[in-house]
Amino acid sequence: MAPKAKKSGSKKKKITKADRLKQILEEEEKRQKEEEEARVKYEKEEMERLEIQRIENEKLQKLEAKDLERRNEELEELYLLEACFPEAEKLKRDNRFLSQWKHYIECDGSPDPSIAQEINTFITLWKEETNETLEEVIEKSKLVLNLIEKLKLILLETPPYDLQGKNIIQYQESVLELQELLHLKFNRATEILLRQASTLADLDSGNMEKVIQDENVTLYIWANLKKNPRHRSIRFSETQTGFEIPRILATSDIALRLLHTHYDHVTPLSPVLTPSQEHISTVTDFVKEEVKSVQTAVSKDLQEENKQENESNSVHEEETKAEGQGDVEEQMCPVQEEPEATKYEMEMKLLSETVSAAQELLLENASEKPYFLEENEVDLCQFTTLGGVYHLDILELPPQCKPMKGWMIVEILKEGLQKYTYPPETTEDLEAENVFPPIEVTLEVHENVIFFENPMVARWDAEGKQWKTDGISNVSYKSEERLITFNLETFCPVTLIQDAHINMPYQSWELRPLDVNKVLLTITTVFTELQIQIKENLCMLASIKVNNKNHSSILEEKWMTPVSFIIALKKAGLNIFPTGHSHLYVVINYKHPSVEVKAYRQMALLSSAFAFCWSKWNTACESKKTVFQVREHLLKEEPIRNPNWTLLMFSGDRAQSLKINESSDAFSEALKEETEFHSTLYHMVKDFASQEAMRAVRRSNCQFVDSVCHMLLSTRLLSYS
Repeated sequence: MAPKAKKSGSKKKKITKADRLKQILEEEEKRQKEEEEARVKYEKEEMERLEIQRIENEKLQKLEAKDLERRNEELEELYLLEACFPEAEKLKRDNRFLSQWKHYIECDGSPDPSIAQEINTFITLWKEETNETLEEVIEKSKLVLNLIEKLKLILLETPPYDLQGKNIIQYQESVLELQELLHLKFNRATEILLRQASTLADLDSGNMEKVIQDENVTLYIWANLKKNPRHRSIRFSETQTGFEIPRILATSDIALRLLHTHYDHVTPLSPVLTPSQEHISTVTDFVKEEVKSVQTAVSKDLQEENKQENESNSVHEEETKAEGQGDVEEQMCPVQEEPEATKYEMEMKLLSETVSAAQELLLENASEKPYFLEENEVDLCQFTTLGGVYHLDILELPPQCKPMKGWMIVEILKEGLQKYTYPPETTEDLEAENVFPPIEVTLEVHENVIFFENPMVARWDAEGKQWKTDGISNVSYKSEERLITFNLETFCPVTLIQDAHINMPYQSWELRPLDVNKVLLTITTVFTELQIQIKENLCMLASIKVNNKNHSSILEEKWMTPVSFIIALKKAGLNIFPTGHSHLYVVINYKHPSVEVKAYRQMALLSSAFAFCWSKWNTACESKKTVFQVREHLLKEEPIRNPNWTLLMFSGDRAQSLKINESSDAFSEALKEETEFHSTLYHMVKDFASQEAMRAVRRSNCQFVDSVCHMLLSTRLLSYS
């Protein structure tokens, strides 16, 4: 019998309850030890963190205390620097008075539009003139348009606090009268021309066709003399402008007129920006208090001087009597000079506060739209008219001149030039749509206007005094040929419109010095890049790119005052100037007006020697703070490929350098190492600026600083980028 095989391996030793308990206790002890070590480590790290935070807080408190200690000194220095703004305003006032004086002594026969008597006399005398030809009216229109522009500039350039309500009404009424009279003159001259249509008929077609062109007006007139039902396509010679008319018009005694005014005298005048009475009283009360304190201080000084003089006079009474009148004059001189200095100080204080209030008024956002829109009405807060107005008219052909025994006999209708109603107001024809179909119109778009998208067409509703989009169909636009074609149910003034905020918000911006008292402002939008040069009290469009390609403009190399420059850019379709209603149509990075005003004023002060540009972190901070980049930029420097910018945060009453940069992962308000707080941007950049740069800043021309500030206020770069 074979022996039994042994079992492979030995039996595992059975763990007793005591061993199990011991193991659990060891594990618990190990866990507690690890927890204790972690707690000790955490407490140590927390103590270190709190210590670091305490040190940082102490450091910040010291910096804040230091900032508070020198705050008054820094603000006083800033106030002295910002005296350039009232100085610039005083110069502008002097220039306005000087221009009036120059106009007076020139005696060129043209009226001063700001003087009601002169402009009213001009209007009355021109109304009395009759039988003016179209060429004569067009020539006279140059003067009239100049007068209208002057009146509009007065309303826009004069600060709101200097404009009286009665003057605003007077200027606006004068503008409206001139506009209406100019259009009336065009109608009368058209009637005179149409009376002679038969003598001016084209030999081939038998109809009259005439085109008169000027820098401000293009006039197309066609008189239907032959009434040929087949002649339904009208194209004015050497142009693509024309009409496709229905049979009923082709057989009627009518004339077609297209008066393209390169200006817009149809859209109602924009309301003038004026401060509220509450705003005015606040500024006035503040200035009165300041003036009162100055007067009190001066009065005390004068009393002290008089007291000292009286004591001196009592001691030297006999010498004074011997000296006579001469000494009395010498004693009176300081007393006479002091009030004069006080008067100037009071004037500049008042002017400084009114200028500051007017600047802040520019940045106020309206809470709602100014009016309720009707159906199909064009919202003039959102859209803008471009390229002028096309006055389309179907006119009844007046009686023609007839030669008789060497004389030209003409019947003059008492009612004057009459419009032909199309379609008729009443018709019994059930198929009126077939008899009176829409008229096809082809227009040439003004060559100096830029449309970034296909333009929309609007017609003027004379009854409602508004632009409307109904009654227009089949709109097609050929951008290369700059031709727009559409169908119009009835003839009336039409215009092309574009979204006024198509270039907002901006993608980026930069402001950098070019020369002494000369800077370059670059604004990049979705469609375009604009470069604007600013020097002294003038601005110029340096270059423009559309879709990354250079684009020529008649505005290039033309220096204009800031207000005139802004008007010209808007007329050209280059609107980068928000209004108080723009925030209702554009998603903006809202900044508090007081913070914006202070930032723009101080950026303008520093613009002679420092470059500024946008920062992506500006959208990350709250509305009472703004973030942008700055660096010293001396004129002798060569352009730097990757310049080293400093990131600044400014809240209106505190400026600081940030620890983060443009490539950081997250926004932080942490203070940059080895930097301090300051109450102004001027003193903030002074910490890292060279003496040469600060000397350049202090030598800046007051008109230049004011112009840069005006352009920054008008573009609102910090809120609209």
